[in-house]
Amino acid sequence: MNEVFFILTPNYLALDHAGPAEAMRIAIDEGARLRLHTVGPAAECVSSLGLVSHVAPLPEKLPKHALLVLVGTVDEDRDYSTAPAQQLVAWLAQSVRADTRIACICSGALLAAMAGLLNGRRCTTHHALTSKLAALAPGARVEQDRIFVEDGPIATSAGITAGIDLALWLIEQQAGAALAARVARRMVVYARRDGTAAQLSPFMAHRNHLNPALHKAQDLIAADPAQHWTLSNLAERVHISERHLCRLFRTHTASSVVAYRQALQIEVARDRLALGATVETAAEAAGFGSARTLRRVWKQIVGGTPAKR
Repeated sequence: MNEVFFILTPNYLALDHAGPAEAMRIAIDEGARLRLHTVGPAAECVSSLGLVSHVAPLPEKLPKHALLVLVGTVDEDRDYSTAPAQQLVAWLAQSVRADTRIACICSGALLAAMAGLLNGRRCTTHHALTSKLAALAPGARVEQDRIFVEDGPIATSAGITAGIDLALWLIEQQAGAALAARVARRMVVYARRDGTAAQLSPFMAHRNHLNPALHKAQDLIAADPAQHWTLSNLAERVHISERHLCRLFRTHTASSVVAYRQALQIEVARDRLALGATVETAAEAAGFGSARTLRRVWKQIVGGTPAKR
């Protein structure tokens, strides 16, 4: 039986806790030999949503091969300067064993850094906090734009929902890929991302502008990347000239219509490959026309070659 301790601090992010915890609970329901505990330095913790959690004290001694899950918080500067958070940092520095595994969700990585647990290790966190993490753990290698990073017994994840991806990965390690896949299916997380995936999907990239015509063009492409979108029919659909549409793409995406669409096509193909499709089938689903074309564009955008994962 593997003991899993979810560690909460006051003002913790509700989804940072609930997402991974539900994944673990479903894993237990599916047959994983896990036992969950909710602990913390304060007997009562209020979450980001105002939910009150009554937690057990931090254990005086950790069992062998325990997994500690450090849950993120709303305001790191404020929340991690409180007495309970500082108590937790001191407890981590003193209590973690050589065989203890640690999983940090979002800003939970900052707690591990404050306890000196990340020195010499690769790690990540929410993209808005990577500079802060690097300052707290100058001996660590902070990796940008990663869903999660595992280095030895310590795994760190990006913001909020990425904790579910990390939890599924940990479940796979503890109970096997088949059981983890059943958990993902029950959670309707079919295309589980791995640690190499970027935090920002191409479907969400280059959308922080205010131009309605470009947003509409991007929406059309995103709704069906496999369709053969020509510059003329796309410009006609958004009621602007081809020249103006090209200018908008260059200004706000630093790419062309073709390059923007190809990035989304690659993401569609990547998802199909993750679900077990062949390169040929993935190419067809993404609208590349042939596996040869997919390989050529993949090499240009991603590097290397596509393969079933």
